[in-house]
Amino acid sequence: MEELVPIVFFIAATLMIVGIVYFRSRENLAMIEKGLNPKDKQSRPAPFISLKFGLLLIGLGSGLFLAYLLDELVLWNSQGEPIYFALLAIGGGLGLLGSYKTELSWMEKNQNSGQA
Repeated sequence: MEELVPIVFFIAATLMIVGIVYFRSRENLAMIEKGLNPKDKQSRPAPFISLKFGLLLIGLGSGLFLAYLLDELVLWNSQGEPIYFALLAIGGGLGLLGSYKTELSWMEKNQNSGQA
């Protein structure tokens, strides 16, 4: 079993690099089709990036705090490590979901006001 670890690691690293190159080329082709220059970093849209990271960090922090409270107050003598990872993922996901909903409502509002 120990001999499989380097083999699996090498295969996973290779697939990750191939995937990154493949999706980057697809992104560049999509930008060219839209008339944008893929080499120009300014042409890549990145709206609400501060909101996204802020809500992600708030979600991670609140998930970590909730996991700590559950570990200390509810789960006295049990193994509490898995709950930390689970609530970090749930909190981060909820933060990103909140960011998505906010961006979506802003875009819908601006599309409607631009047409009227």
